[in-house]
Amino acid sequence: MSEVVIEKRDGLGLITLNRPKAINALNHPMALAITDALRAWAEDDEVRTVVVTGAGERGLCAGGDIVAIHADARSGDAGADSPTGVFWRDEYILNALIGRYSKPYVVIMDGIVMGGGVGLSGHGSHRIVTERSKVGMPEVGIGFIPDVGGTYLLARTPGEIGTHVALTTARMGAGDAIAAGFADYYVPSDRIPALLDALRTATADAAIAEFAEPAPESELLGQRDWIDACYSADTVEEIVARLQAHDAPEASKAASDLLAKSPVALKVTLRSLRAARDLPSLDAVLNEEYRVSIASLGSHDLVEGIRAQVIDKDRNPQWRPATLAEVTDEQVAAYFAELGDKELGLATPEAQQ
Repeated sequence: MSEVVIEKRDGLGLITLNRPKAINALNHPMALAITDALRAWAEDDEVRTVVVTGAGERGLCAGGDIVAIHADARSGDAGADSPTGVFWRDEYILNALIGRYSKPYVVIMDGIVMGGGVGLSGHGSHRIVTERSKVGMPEVGIGFIPDVGGTYLLARTPGEIGTHVALTTARMGAGDAIAAGFADYYVPSDRIPALLDALRTATADAAIAEFAEPAPESELLGQRDWIDACYSADTVEEIVARLQAHDAPEASKAASDLLAKSPVALKVTLRSLRAARDLPSLDAVLNEEYRVSIASLGSHDLVEGIRAQVIDKDRNPQWRPATLAEVTDEQVAAYFAELGDKELGLATPEAQQ
């Protein structure tokens, strides 16, 4: 059984992630197959629209295959040339391709869409969520840093919503995902089959317009007063202090959620988000994310985070350093060190001008 089903019919290029037991977690062969299909279809006049879905009832894609990543990270010398380093390189190239794709790219973000799933969906032209959608970037919970262009999206949310989502690993429902710029349209899940059928004869815009409904209200937009006030701070320590001092009960919970995460991952993530805000393109952000991801692959906290959350499931990671105060500026800066001839090296649009 193919882990990604690629078909062409009725003017559509159809991509179905097909690992339902793993909530369609993305691996290297799947990323390569999708990239090859998209490149071929870009030049194929028989393909009007690309449609991306996930098999099963649980979600589009739960992220990358982190059990394989854990095996690499445990080796102690994993880097850009490791299986994971090579996978991430090809995955980020795919993310960039989606971001500048020349044809409508319709992605059904039904159910769980996390991490690498956001990379497959969040940069597309027509992003559809349902009442079952749960969208997020949970990386800091395993000692990792948001990647796959996630910091590009998180840095461009209204106010500091993206900072809150990144540092607490908050899940966004349909209304929040649309408000935050991770999705465009709301279509109830029971109307998705009819929408997919309509795409066979109508343009993406016309088909979606027929089935889309007003998005549910965004809870996060309604909480922007405390989110913006707290997360606009320049350091994670100050963010925590503001959250703990704020009288909104959601702020106190956010502080607790945040303090359970990897201290070094939190600090690196905040710097990544602030840097992404100033970078001019998705490609430029992906280039920087690749440096951070390769550094993470050699870190204690990524190994420990995956162990605690996925392998042993004791939910009791022993972070190192254990507290925010112990994380030095030098440790954070090391994540952003240039990789020499191992750089991702996407040719950014601004560099081509």
